[in-house]
Amino acid sequence: MDAPAPPPPRRTLLGRLSLPERNYLADALRAETVGGVLLLAAAVAALIWANAFGSSYAAVGHFHFGPEALGLHLSVAHWAADGLLAVFFFVAGVELKRELVAGELRDPRAAALPVAAALCGMAVPAVVYALTAVLGGGSPAGWAVPTATDIAFALAVLAVIGTSLPSALRAFLLTLAVVDDLFAILIIALFFTDTIDFLALGGAFAGLVVFYVLLRADVRGWYIHLPLALVIWALMYNSGVHATIAGVAMGLMLRCTRREGESQSPGERIEHLVRPLSAGIAVPLFALFSAGVTLKGDALASVFTRPETLGVVLGLVVGKTVGVFGGTWLVSRFTKAELNKDLAWADVFAVATLAGIGFTVSLLIGELAFTGDEDMINEVKAAVLLGSLIAAVLSGVLLKLRVRRYRALYEAEELDEDQSGVPDVYEQDDPDYHLRMAALYERKAAEHRRLAEQAGAASGKPGSPA
Repeated sequence: MDAPAPPPPRRTLLGRLSLPERNYLADALRAETVGGVLLLAAAVAALIWANAFGSSYAAVGHFHFGPEALGLHLSVAHWAADGLLAVFFFVAGVELKRELVAGELRDPRAAALPVAAALCGMAVPAVVYALTAVLGGGSPAGWAVPTATDIAFALAVLAVIGTSLPSALRAFLLTLAVVDDLFAILIIALFFTDTIDFLALGGAFAGLVVFYVLLRADVRGWYIHLPLALVIWALMYNSGVHATIAGVAMGLMLRCTRREGESQSPGERIEHLVRPLSAGIAVPLFALFSAGVTLKGDALASVFTRPETLGVVLGLVVGKTVGVFGGTWLVSRFTKAELNKDLAWADVFAVATLAGIGFTVSLLIGELAFTGDEDMINEVKAAVLLGSLIAAVLSGVLLKLRVRRYRALYEAEELDEDQSGVPDVYEQDDPDYHLRMAALYERKAAEHRRLAEQAGAASGKPGSPA
């Protein structure tokens, strides 16, 4: 009688990335971290400007320019929210496309974790907000405000507190934010579009078709694609659908798989060029004209007494943490996957708390949810800032408790003792690596023997150490 086959090995949650994915992640996070620091600086500058020189802040933010005949005579703040953020969402679209065809989301089993974490991380904050607002007699209109995670701000916090997260946790955070952005885009498109101009919308779709055909025909040249992109954006804006949807749609159309002989796909190449513009200019300028909350009198105290603003704070701090952590635990429970042995559930909880930093998209949704009510928009922005600050401080404390463990894991992942340009952990199955290491240790052994002989000669005892 044959022995029963051994059970298949259990899948690992938050395991080590492949080398190409690890390299891509390092480049992406480097740009996002720099952008996050600039975003943080822009938010602080906005707060100082709005509270110290409120009249000039309002005057600049409400200054209008642009061709009125094309329906684009917009305020500076409006250009920042609808124009500059389209660049941000374009990059988000490219990131999502790449994740779907070449990244973590390509494998349905691997995609289950970030998708479940993102879905739960958006649903629970929405429920927390709705319960808080309804029970307090407030407006449920802002239910979507605490649902978004700001990856740039989260990485800025990591940079400030000096925590070298292992690549698995960083990849989880980045992929979570990409999926989070996708659902935020769907929320904006489905719930914050009041009236639609079908003629303009049809023109935008026609432009997207032309954009797609040009890409598939391998027609290159920024002087062709950029003017077409601007036309598509303008038509999308005039259609009544939020103009950032145009950016996402164009990003999703780029090819993100590599052909033979290509070191980068067109999507990766364009993302590499546009990401600094998004992270370094577009998003910080949006923050400069959106984060200028007037903090006068009991403005901060009222955040905890008004049901709408309390719902935003609780949604970000409690809802996001419970949702992301709960979604991850559910994947582990129902797929019988094991957490990476180098990590603990406390690490997942800390990253879930970090996901409570909602800034860029939360501010945008806050403006859309309470359009026309400037006082409420200002208070909701204050709630977003305060909730994000609480989440940042709490996650910073939790991550600091494990900082030694993280640094040890990070250093082990980055170790390149044979100086081949590839971390040693990725070369364990390469015979040439072990031959290089053998030669390296032989040279070290020969040098130590020589030093031992010198020390013995100096002490008058040949062949013995000093």
